[in-house]
Amino acid sequence: MPGIVSVKTPPEAPSLRVSVPAEVNGRVGSSSERSELVNPKPNSPAPRRPPSPSPSTSRAKPSPDRSTGKKKSPPEKVVIDESSLDNPDLGPFLLKLARDTIASGEGPNKALDYALRAAKSFEKCAVEGEPSLDLAMSLHVVAAIYCSLARFEEAIPVLETAIKVPDVGKGADHALAAFSGYMQLGDTHSMLGQLDRSIECYKDGLKIQMEALGDTDPRVAETCRYLAEAHVQAMQFDEAENLCKKTLEIHRVHSPPASLEEAADRRLMALICEAKGDYEAALEHLVLASMAMIANAQENEVAAIDVSIGNIYLSLSRFDEAVFSYQKALTVFKSSKGDNHPSVASVFVRLADLYYKTGKLRESRSYCENALRIYAKPVPGTTAEEIACGLTEISAIYELFNEPEEALKLLLKAMKLLEDKPGQQSTIAGIEARMGVMFYMVGRYEEAHSSFENAVAKLRAGGERKSAFFGVVLNQMGLSSVQLFKIDEAAELFEEARQILEQECGPCHQDTLGVYSNLAATYDALGRVEDAIEILEYVLKLREEKLGTANPDFDDEKKRLAELLKEAGKSRNKKAKSLENLIDPTSKTTKKETSRKWSAFGFRS
Repeated sequence: MPGIVSVKTPPEAPSLRVSVPAEVNGRVGSSSERSELVNPKPNSPAPRRPPSPSPSTSRAKPSPDRSTGKKKSPPEKVVIDESSLDNPDLGPFLLKLARDTIASGEGPNKALDYALRAAKSFEKCAVEGEPSLDLAMSLHVVAAIYCSLARFEEAIPVLETAIKVPDVGKGADHALAAFSGYMQLGDTHSMLGQLDRSIECYKDGLKIQMEALGDTDPRVAETCRYLAEAHVQAMQFDEAENLCKKTLEIHRVHSPPASLEEAADRRLMALICEAKGDYEAALEHLVLASMAMIANAQENEVAAIDVSIGNIYLSLSRFDEAVFSYQKALTVFKSSKGDNHPSVASVFVRLADLYYKTGKLRESRSYCENALRIYAKPVPGTTAEEIACGLTEISAIYELFNEPEEALKLLLKAMKLLEDKPGQQSTIAGIEARMGVMFYMVGRYEEAHSSFENAVAKLRAGGERKSAFFGVVLNQMGLSSVQLFKIDEAAELFEEARQILEQECGPCHQDTLGVYSNLAATYDALGRVEDAIEILEYVLKLREEKLGTANPDFDDEKKRLAELLKEAGKSRNKKAKSLENLIDPTSKTTKKETSRKWSAFGFRS
């Protein structure tokens, strides 16, 4: 189900670290020494196949130390001695102590103590009316330490304070400090699964950076790509495409031909094009990216691109070329990483999908089993996110094998792997939605409804309440509500799904038409016959005027409408009304006085 991931930035890009600037002449470092905080670049997520409805890993962000499985004890309350903090030399000294504590590995709690006291000292010593960059810097460090402790909620108010400290009009140092704060705040929101807030922070940071550096600075290109990746994660592909085009334009000017930066841009653009169904354009970008990686002797990256090229060929039903691309990648991964590396398993999964689609079920199952053996005994360094993604993809193939119980087991394992991982709410929501579908298929409607309910709650909290995927999940939850005879709830879910899908996909899209049909059936069950008739007349008008009448659904819907009109003693109105004001919570509903049987026409998933 949902969850689209982005491509890797160049491998040398550093992850965001808890870093404290060095002292310069008794003060906290200059703007050049703030570069790590000015332009934070956590690693982007690994390439995955986006268009298929399966969950995937979130954009990689700084993660806490989870080397032990023990539950963290509550942090000790930091006691700050107020009496000595008005010494102007104390803030830089405490910040240096925080840096040294982190470097020595003594643990983040003691570093947090020093950083909090440093921030308090800078605040007390600041000249009234004059913004203090030292205070902003110390707050950034405090927030970074909170994040390393997985205390993201506590980091957010610290960063919200930090971004108010600099005065952007006072020069580049202040602008870059504000930019750093917005990007760090965006990362923190992302770790909490709040993609909408995260994107808004990145946008604010980009705006400040462009005003300070100009529209064509290479550092602006990096931020544009970073924001584009966030839009991809939120499945906002048009916005992502515009930003990615801008990034490519900047790199054409400032980077040599076939640069690593251009290759990363093209891989992201290919991902966007594939998600939008423009496979030929995606293939073109991937071929150019592969040529750039070959020129830079990036063998493993070339293999990763070969997997993506294989995915495009598979989508185009060019199966022989897809097999060739996958086998090329498999050879490289085995020779460079070993036979039991998750990269090898990921290619096995792609081959399993391909062989299923070509009718070679025995080979498909064999590749699934080989991949599962690798995931069962992962090599050191394998992340939980990689294993969870692989299990989710294999579950989709077992679903095609008509083995929903086995698919459910794999999805449950994947969800357990991600439960304590920050920034994975969207991915977990996708898995829960998939589990809901599986439960529904095997007739376990209570569990299906519970899974959909959990997924919807996470998607709402993560800001994905306007995505087409969210509309599809609402429709599925509505179907489970129908099976549990919660008809009023089903109607509300179908109404919300209709509004979203009309906006995101248009009224003629199959998903939207399916919701119309389900909504009409629900209105009929509630006795709102007039509303049901009006929806069906509108759907038939759409099919007759725009989609054609060859679709078998047309005859089915025509029969349904005829039954309702006969029951209501009316004839069909060829001039269907607009649906603009149809679903109004204040509108009067037509209810039957007598009891009636359940509607004869069915529901569509």
